[in-house]
Amino acid sequence: MVDETVKTQRARASRHRGIVAGLIGQDIGASLTPAMHMVEAREQGLAYVYRLIDLAGQDVSHERLSQVFRGAVDAGFDGLNITHPFKQAIMPLLDAVDPVAEAIGAVNTVRIADGQATGFNTDALGFTAGIQREIGDIAGQSVVQLGSGGAGAATATAALTLGVEHLTIFDVDPARSHALADRLASRFDGRASASSDLPAEIAAASGLIHATPTGMAGHPGLPLDPALLRPDLWVAEIVYFPLETELLRVAREKGCRTAHGGTMAVFQAVGAFEIFTGIAPDADRMVRHFTQLTQGRAA
Repeated sequence: MVDETVKTQRARASRHRGIVAGLIGQDIGASLTPAMHMVEAREQGLAYVYRLIDLAGQDVSHERLSQVFRGAVDAGFDGLNITHPFKQAIMPLLDAVDPVAEAIGAVNTVRIADGQATGFNTDALGFTAGIQREIGDIAGQSVVQLGSGGAGAATATAALTLGVEHLTIFDVDPARSHALADRLASRFDGRASASSDLPAEIAAASGLIHATPTGMAGHPGLPLDPALLRPDLWVAEIVYFPLETELLRVAREKGCRTAHGGTMAVFQAVGAFEIFTGIAPDADRMVRHFTQLTQGRAA
């Protein structure tokens, strides 16, 4: 993901002067990302500070987001993670965007060097790891996805790359779901579409991907009628705080196989850490640390 020469240079610089990173989003007070980054940095012998920039309760305009972002750049941040609802809105503010993130249409990681900000996407990597570890092979299946925002663009790309036969996308904003489906269909041989008939599509599907903020600590609730769930349907969640959302709780009661959002959270952090520092983290150690952080929570 990061050029080897750049990685070596950044690793040397990181060990010399340390790293300042942050997370921009809304309702992110429960995020475990700072702890994951700083503990791994300590294990790597790095001085590392990770700050939350929570714009909770604000109606954030393009100008306000730009102000916050430029403030972080001017303050000397080395990197930023971007989360809901800014993964697409951040892109016009960047100096460059990695081809993978450009194709996905969303950025969750920004590397800042010499005043220049470059966007990347590690969400697809994280979601892929979660599916492979907790669900298994999904190639050839029909899958329904709820949500077509920045995270949804990444999970949809990951699902189609894993070989899903057809992905049907739903969103409260039909124009947005159609736009994402059209973009994906052009890249993946027509294997994506948008629909408004959720009951019929779920009845014919093998899996459900939930990629909206519903279920987060600041957005409690269920994203669909639980009567649509059935035992032979797997359910993959992107929300990880709380680790067990209402959707996952109900799905487990129905007998569904489930994948919580924790694995995606860890592996997107693995990718972001390397982008920020040029140093490959110990992924297994980060998984163990995440497990420790979430012990005692519903899982």
